[in-house]
Amino acid sequence: MVGYRELADFLQRLKTERRLSPHTVTAYQHDLNALLGFCEREQVESLAALDSYHVRRFAAESHRRGLGARSVARRLSAVRTFLEYLVEVGAVKANAGVHVQAPRPPKHLPSTLDADQVASLLAISGDEPLAIRDRAILELFYSSGLRLAELVGLNLGDVDAADRTVRVLGKGSKTRVVPVGRKALLALHDWLQVRPQLATHGEPAMFVSRNGDRISRRSVQARVNHWAKHQAVPSGVHPHMLRHSFATHLLESSKDLRAVQEMLGHASLSTTQIYTHLDFQHLASVYDQAHPRAKRRPD
Repeated sequence: MVGYRELADFLQRLKTERRLSPHTVTAYQHDLNALLGFCEREQVESLAALDSYHVRRFAAESHRRGLGARSVARRLSAVRTFLEYLVEVGAVKANAGVHVQAPRPPKHLPSTLDADQVASLLAISGDEPLAIRDRAILELFYSSGLRLAELVGLNLGDVDAADRTVRVLGKGSKTRVVPVGRKALLALHDWLQVRPQLATHGEPAMFVSRNGDRISRRSVQARVNHWAKHQAVPSGVHPHMLRHSFATHLLESSKDLRAVQEMLGHASLSTTQIYTHLDFQHLASVYDQAHPRAKRRPD
């Protein structure tokens, strides 16, 4: 059968030279078996006879059989990697998958909380150190639009209370400075007063766990979920939802897309533009509820 010996050699290389996990190797095997099955059905005599037309048809068939856009993209990535290996070992002359594009996945707008829901979430009462810490974490998420990894990575000294800013190490190890709101600064001040009760000596992290070391991402996620339930906020709240809410509310008020891009640390403005869609949804909702000609007539 076409290509099965080459595939076996390729999978062996993934295991031994690239040291990929068994799960990843199995995923490659599944996707590439689908390619070889397609070649048999299409009577492609050898992998050397495979061209971009065949690869494009393979992608289209995969999509037609129910694979989502992201799964087709992953499958094409596996095909390109396999064909690149075949070029390297001299089995084929060119990589036929290089210029084949996967279907674009549909854009899913991020979920956000409205201003009242955010206010309810942040209204954490209690003077226990963990409650004070969590209040500061949630306030900072919403105040400055930080990513989860950025917040967890903060150290003492990264927040400049006098300047009302926080220095963040973002994606690609890029540093940015973001404003911090008044309420977040107050919450951070309260936290720093009780932090010595939890932190181990010499621990540089801004936020620490009950064990005294740097708090983990998983712990922050669990605490956000805990307070969402405790404060009767809709289920499914996660740290990134506060970042989305920060961006959406800021854009609604300022209409300054470039400023929001800078504060979020997006490399491309197109990434930030998704929040304009959220803003439009909000405006459309207000219009539907308020405009006399938009209201539904009672049945």
